Amino acid sequence: MHLAALSIYPVKSCRGLALETTALDRFGPRGDRRWMVVSPTGDMLTQREIRQMALVDVGPTAHGLRLGTADNGVDVRTPADTGNRLSVRVWGDRVEAVDAGDAAADWLETQLRRPCRLAFMPNDSIRRVDGAYAGSGETVSFADGFPLLLVSQASLDDLGERLGEAVPPNRFRPNLIVAGSEPFAEDGWRRIRIGDMEFDVAKPCSRCVIPSIIQETAERDPRINRVLAGFRRRNGQIFFGQNLLYQREGELNVGDPVEVLA
Repeated sequence: MHLAALSIYPVKSCRGLALETTALDRFGPRGDRRWMVVSPTGDMLTQREIRQMALVDVGPTAHGLRLGTADNGVDVRTPADTGNRLSVRVWGDRVEAVDAGDAAADWLETQLRRPCRLAFMPNDSIRRVDGAYAGSGETVSFADGFPLLLVSQASLDDLGERLGEAVPPNRFRPNLIVAGSEPFAEDGWRRIRIGDMEFDVAKPCSRCVIPSIIQETAERDPRINRVLAGFRRRNGQIFFGQNLLYQREGELNVGDPVEVLA
């Protein structure tokens, strides 16, 4: 088995970036979900509420990132840790963030058609992974709950066969795609090594409405969730992919060998 693809999503729920290599820091893959669109009260906004977020491209720049659509865009400078602080909410967590300024907020409000701000997680912000799964005080960015999400290519292919057409990986927004396993073999993994990094397989990923959103058009397509519900539903939830944890910083590269340790 090997690591076949690697992606990050700099702004939570906006478009991702495919990478060949990435460093892992205490937040997850470097740059992954360090930014988040929030309501005026600091609550996270995602494709669950605003499908048009799927159409917002995100690209790195020398001083931050560029948000763009097919028509226009805006450059956003990474705010200093000493910038205008605000408290934001990710599910049940309240987290310290820094406001990214009026230009970013105005552009996003125009594109998404609702009041919002862009928040950045500064280097000194601490958001703990749920202690029911993390025993070493692991921290995470604005990701839903864990620093890494893994899916296998075989599981995507199996789902595509059931659906009758190939399933784009971006419907599940994974960080890691592993090739060379059997379909859903990852359900039985408890600890794995990728390159020279070791990971605990913390829990299966429960899926929301986002896999039913076509990422290229923001249109609804509920077929994937309906097919998954037919064979991946447990206790009223649909599961696809695995959440990972790790205890030290390191590096991952496309092509790295993947070994099941337990």
